[in-house]
Amino acid sequence: MPLSLELRLEQDAFLGEGVQWRNGRWWWTDIENSRLQAWAPGSTAVQRWALSDRLGCFVHTRSGRVLLGLAKRLAWCRLGEDGAVQGLQTLTPVDAGEPRTRVNDGRTDRRGYFVFGTLNEAHEMRATTRIGSFYQYSLRHGLRRLALPAVSIANSICFSLDGRTMYFSDTLSQQIQQCDYDAESAQVANIRPFVQHVQMDSQEAWPDGAVIDSEGCLWNAQWGAGRVVRYAPNGEVMQVLNADAPHTSCPALGGEDGRQIIVTTARQEMSREALLEKPLSGSLFGATLPSALAVADALFDDDNDDDEKIA
Repeated sequence: MPLSLELRLEQDAFLGEGVQWRNGRWWWTDIENSRLQAWAPGSTAVQRWALSDRLGCFVHTRSGRVLLGLAKRLAWCRLGEDGAVQGLQTLTPVDAGEPRTRVNDGRTDRRGYFVFGTLNEAHEMRATTRIGSFYQYSLRHGLRRLALPAVSIANSICFSLDGRTMYFSDTLSQQIQQCDYDAESAQVANIRPFVQHVQMDSQEAWPDGAVIDSEGCLWNAQWGAGRVVRYAPNGEVMQVLNADAPHTSCPALGGEDGRQIIVTTARQEMSREALLEKPLSGSLFGATLPSALAVADALFDDDNDDDEKIA
């Protein structure tokens, strides 16, 4: 019997994104509301941390801090169980000379370096003005731009199990691409298609967040189509999971048994009439998979905290 994504936690996130499993909780950001959130399955309580700026993406670090991809800078902090954001410290500005961009999708590579992208915030010019970029940040090397084509909306960032292939997309292209990737040198090569076109039917489908599973398959949330698609390593469609919300934005695999998939959704770009039709938009949806497929992302490498690397 085909799986579908069922409601796991009712929420009203305007732009839910970046979900991940860590320390017995699902973590995600509501970007436009500048909030980081965490929820333990079985609990009715959601922990929230209010931030000073929009949070495009985030990763956990080896030291227990959280590295934040805020709109125009990277920063890190510690999170108090009482909702306090402690010791917020800027690491580096991002695109300081380009006011039209903000940080969007990101995650750690297998080495523990932070790889993320930016988007063009000018909605009416996104299709013709590709000013978004992909970056890598580490304490060892600082901020380095990856030599990938400029994009309108950087998304779908994830890495093969051996860390040598990076997957990414420009959402407006409706394609998912891949390239050879070397973490230490931040070099990319052999850019090539992974999925030529994500629109499999009459529904509009735009590639958003993505994650790799233990079999090397890629799960991609597809904005506008209300679904998550699992692709084989050769790019063939293996499975489609549908949710009762049109703007599925990011999937994650985890749970105590490694068999859970959770996807964030959003209310952005929905009219009042559309929200009345799909009132659960902004919630977390999920399913239990037949087998354990979760692979934990590497923690960001901050073992050698060097103040000289902090701008």
